[in-house]
Amino acid sequence: MSESQVKENIRPVLDIEPPRDYKVIYLNDEVTTYEFVIESLLNVFNYDEDDAREKSLEINDEGAGVVAVLPFEIAEQKGVEVLMSARNHGYPLEVKLESN
Repeated sequence: MSESQVKENIRPVLDIEPPRDYKVIYLNDEVTTYEFVIESLLNVFNYDEDDAREKSLEINDEGAGVVAVLPFEIAEQKGVEVLMSARNHGYPLEVKLESN
């Protein structure tokens, strides 16, 4: 068999890791209202009413609370969306991301 007759199927081996998830964390403060936190959980993170109320109480009692665990790009976008809305309403709510 000549060299031109030998065909090899060579596929590169890619070791690609899936994207890491990040926790979206709300930090409690003394100014941001329960109503705003609840509305942001309903509108941005698609919580239902009862879960949003429960999570807002947890954030108040614990000083912070994980509201979602998402791929980085989505977590970042939703965090920015909440921060912009908070600032537009005059609230100092802080949102941070942590690797899961």
